[in-house]
Amino acid sequence: MKKLIKKAAIVMVAFFVVAASGPVFAAVGDQGVDWSKYNGDYGNFGYDHDKFAIAQIGGSYGGSFVDQATYSTQVASAIAQGKRAHTYIWYQVGGSQEVAKAALDRYLPKIQTPKNSIVALDYESGASGDKQANTDAILYGMRRVKAAGYTPMYYSYKPYTLANVNYKQIIKEFPNSLWIAEYPNYEVTPVPNYSFFPSMDGISVFQFTSTYVAGGLDGNVDLTGITDKGYEDGNATKPDTDTPATDDGKDANEVTPSEIEEGMTVTIKFIATNYSTGQAIPKWVKENSYKVLQKSGNKVLLDNIMSWVAASDVQALDTGGSNSTGNTQTHIVQSGDTLSGIASNWGTNWQELARQNSLSNPNMIYTGQVIRFTGGQSGATSRTYTVRSGDNLS
Repeated sequence: MKKLIKKAAIVMVAFFVVAASGPVFAAVGDQGVDWSKYNGDYGNFGYDHDKFAIAQIGGSYGGSFVDQATYSTQVASAIAQGKRAHTYIWYQVGGSQEVAKAALDRYLPKIQTPKNSIVALDYESGASGDKQANTDAILYGMRRVKAAGYTPMYYSYKPYTLANVNYKQIIKEFPNSLWIAEYPNYEVTPVPNYSFFPSMDGISVFQFTSTYVAGGLDGNVDLTGITDKGYEDGNATKPDTDTPATDDGKDANEVTPSEIEEGMTVTIKFIATNYSTGQAIPKWVKENSYKVLQKSGNKVLLDNIMSWVAASDVQALDTGGSNSTGNTQTHIVQSGDTLSGIASNWGTNWQELARQNSLSNPNMIYTGQVIRFTGGQSGATSRTYTVRSGDNLS
C-alpha cells in the first residue's frame, strides 16, 4: 500500500457495465483494488472482473492529519460501477491511544461507505517500541470501528506485524480480520501467487501485488467473503451521517442514455466496442473521463477524443451542474468556485455549507466535488464565481 509515501503512474479505468440493481455477491475468491489519492478522483480498476475497492479517507501521522480529497469521488465511482466500496484509514498512531482517539474522532463521522462495510486500519509505519501498547492502540481503534457500525480490519505486512504487534490478540477478539500484504516481486501480477501467501491465522484479504497492472496498482483477493459486508441482500445500508458519495454513485448508475446531457462528465463503458462511425474503441480511451460536448439523437460527442459514441455506451460520473430536489440543492464545483460564492447563490453562508457538507477545511474544495445545501428556496440556479485578488471564503 504505502500510498501516502509513494506515487504511482496510474491511468483511470473506464466503467464496467453492471445491472442497475447493483453488485454481484458471493465474494469468496473475488479480486479487487485499494486506492489513495494517487489513483485519481475516480480511482481505477485493473480488470473488468474486479468486484471491490477500498478507498483511503485520510490518516494520522502521529497526530498530524492528512485528508484524502479523492475519497468521496472514488467511493461514488466504485458504487456507480456496481462495485463494493469500502474504506481504510492510514493509522500511524504508534502505541498511543490518545492519538488513535483523535484519528477515529476525525474520520469515523466522515465515512461514506455503507454501514457494516469494511473500515480497515492501515498500520504499516510509526510503531512504537512497546509491542503491547501498539496492539492496544490497534484494538482500541478496531473496537471504535465496530461500535460505529462497521466491519473492522487490520492491514499491514507480515514481518512488520510480527515485529511490532501481538496479532493473535487481534484475531482472538476479531476473528478473520487481517488484511495482509506479501508480494513475490514487482512484475505485473494479475492473479494471486499463493506460493507467497503470508502464513498467518485470521487472514481474510490477501494483497498479493502492488503491480496488479503495468504502472502500479494494488491487487487483493477476498478469501472469506468479508467484502460482502455492507452489501448483504444487494442493498447497501447508509451510514447515519450524510453520504453524498453513496448517493452520487447510485445516481450515476441510474442515469439512462436519454438522460445523458451536454456538460456531463462520463466514461465509456468497458464493454463498448465501436464508435458511432464503426471504428473500434481502443482500451486506453476507456481509461479516461470526458465531457459531453454535444448530443445528437442517440449519440454524444466527447471532448479530447472528439468522437461520437452511442449514449448507451457511456456512464455518467456527474450531472454537469446544479440541480435540486425539494429543498435540497446540489452544485458540482467548477474551476474558480469558492464556498462563499456557492453559498451566496443559495442565500446562505460558507459556514453553513461547510457544516452541512462536513468540510473540515472550507478552503479545500475541488473541481467535480458535490456541494449540497438543505434549506432556502428550491430550484435555485448555479452560478460560477471566479476568484479575484483579495477574495477569501468569509
